This record gives sequence, C-alpha cells and structure tokens, in this order.
Amino acid sequence: MELAIEVGDLTKRYGEILAVDHISFDVRKGEIFGFLGPNGAGKTTTIRMLTGLSRPTAGSARVLGFDVKSEMVKAKKHIGVVPEASNLYDELSALDNLVFMARLYGIPRSQRKTRAEELLKIFGLYERKDHLFGTFSRGMKRALTIAAALMHNPRLLFLDEPTVGLDVVAARSLRNLIINLRHQGITVFLTTHYLEETDLLCDRIAILVKGRIVEIGTPETLKSVAEEESVIEFTFSKMKSRFVEELSERLPQLKIVPFDQNKMRIYGGIPTHVLETVLQCAKNRRMEIDAVKSVKPSLEDAFVKITGLSPTVMALEKGGGK
Repeated sequence: MELAIEVGDLTKRYGEILAVDHISFDVRKGEIFGFLGPNGAGKTTTIRMLTGLSRPTAGSARVLGFDVKSEMVKAKKHIGVVPEASNLYDELSALDNLVFMARLYGIPRSQRKTRAEELLKIFGLYERKDHLFGTFSRGMKRALTIAAALMHNPRLLFLDEPTVGLDVVAARSLRNLIINLRHQGITVFLTTHYLEETDLLCDRIAILVKGRIVEIGTPETLKSVAEEESVIEFTFSKMKSRFVEELSERLPQLKIVPFDQNKMRIYGGIPTHVLETVLQCAKNRRMEIDAVKSVKPSLEDAFVKITGLSPTVMALEKGGGK
C-alpha cells in the first residue's frame, strides 16, 4: 500500500499551549482522508505543519515521501493547498488569477492559458472567465480557489474547511467536485467540522479533539462503535425547561442529547426502561410526545460515543483558531 502522508508523534506547541499533541496517522494514495474535529482541535495547525507553513515542535512527517522539515521545497512541487480564506485577487478576472498562479508554479508560458481554461471548464466557470473574482459568489470563489491549487497537477491536495459559509446548493456542488478529484487519482486531505461532510466524502476519518487523535477508521467502522447501544429519538410538541436535567438525574448512566429545539436522543440503556422514564417525566411536566423512533447509528452518534462531546459543538459557526 502506497502512502501519501506518514505522520509519527507530530507535535506543535505555542508557548504553554499544546495545539497538536503527539499525533500519528497515515494517508493512503488516492483516498479522501478526513480530519474531523471541533473548532480549536488542531486541524489547521496540522495542515500548516504538513505544508511547510509551520515547523513541528517534535515528531516526524513525510509528504509524498519528502520530509517536511528538510525537503519541503521538493514536496511543494507536488502538492496543492486550499486555505480556508481564499488567496486569490478580487481585482483580477478568473482567468487572470489562474494564469498568475500558473506563473508562480513555474508552468511554461505556452501552457498557462490552456491549463487555466481547462480548469475553468471542469469547474463550470468558463463562461465567467473574464469576470472579476471579487464579483463571484462564495461558492464560485471556493471553486476557483480549488482550481488555482490544481494548476500544476498536484498529486496531493490539502483542503481546509472547504464548504464553510456556503449555501446548501454550493456546498453540494463543491462536494461533487471533491469526489471527482479522487476519480482523477488525486489524494485529498480534508479538514472539516461538518459530520455530514465527512460521512459523504471520506474513505477514512481521523477524529481530533484538543490536539489528539481519538479514533481513526472508515465511516462504517466508526458507526459500528455506536451500534452496540440503542439510540431512541423523541420529538415533543414543546420541550420545557429543566426536562433534560430531570431526565439526566433519572438516567445518570446514559447520554441525553437535545437538538432542533424540540427533539432529543438518548443513547444506551434498556429501551423499555428508557421509554417508561421519558413518558413519566413528560407526563409530570405536561409535555406532549409527538413521535418516538429507534435510530440506526449515524456518524454523529459515533462522534458522541467516541468523544463524549455533543454534536452541537461541531455545528457552531467558525470562530477563532482551530
């Protein structure tokens, strides 16, 4: 099995802050590898070390066989990086941005425009090739930023939170583009805090919490972690205050996760006992139950089981550092 990335005990400190804590993993050539974690988990810091923007405090990493500490210049000829914030120029057209990137990558002058137009067609932006980048929608800007990172035909592409801030349609379109990259044989290293995104796109996922990898596996193997316990979902006409707190006192060994205002999932326990307890507590508070169903474990359920964190921490809008 050929590896695109090999990481051993990789560590990054910023003074007293341990941003990345002795992580080890590998990425196989040709796969989409997801780095999943809440804001502040260390995802972007890891990408910065793997792409030469930040020097590791300790540990080792090889990208396409090149040591990130001593051979990064060689590695950069074969990798593309799509940062969370676009690095293209508002005052240049889509075509001129790509041609400029081609020049930076050292692509021969005779090939620059041809390669740029080829990518514009692939990404569905050819008809807007002469429009200024600053006039593009968020989705179009994201697509062009990815196209720019592919100008020199990299073998490995780093994508940092590619769909943050996009609407549903633009995000779906971008995910399809990412899947097509894999079909072209490009290895994709993807950081995200969207559970659904990793489930849809990734061949394997590393879950990162507070700078440490807590689990690595395929979406299916991660979901199997949650299959050993029952998951029951309740929908109420209205969730009243302190209801969840009362349930937690009655069912102290179980994980209770409220979501979407009037819904709640309970993980584990004996289903009949859980149901009786919820019905009694709801009756005490004069709450009506609209629906009850048993839920097949999702990646969200696996995340809850593995990390002990509520999925709401993943749904928060992007804040400061990661």
